[in-house]
Amino acid sequence: MAFIPQNPDFRQRCDKTFELQNAMSSLGITLAEFGAGHVNLEMPFNRKFAQHHGFMHAGILTTAMDSACGFAAFTLMAAKAEVLTIEFKANFLSPAKGERFIFRAEVLKPGRTISVAEAKTYAISDGQEKLVAAMTATLMAVTLDV
Repeated sequence: MAFIPQNPDFRQRCDKTFELQNAMSSLGITLAEFGAGHVNLEMPFNRKFAQHHGFMHAGILTTAMDSACGFAAFTLMAAKAEVLTIEFKANFLSPAKGERFIFRAEVLKPGRTISVAEAKTYAISDGQEKLVAAMTATLMAVTLDV
């Protein structure tokens, strides 16, 4: 679906805002690609963030998918808007085992105040992608006085 961003400078704003994401940089997650209404984040496997079986921890996947959904919605928001998650549901479909992970998010329904997005997590091993998790998120455009 083709969306028209409300902010013509959304690319610069998203790049700048992502650089401020301490959680993302701490996890080694990078902004790989984005456009109006969609975002791809990437992360290498890191044993520090694995659970006891050696799979990437569900909380790490959830954190990345939440950010991916948020940034997908953020690309369509007004220049002075900020994005906050107000609800999400995640499904874990397969053990998260891979050399690296891709988190692909896209907006399903943009709105002036409330947007809905979905993200999918893919584990990459030997060049093959495997779907391991999915999320649907509801996001809100807000103006913060911080």
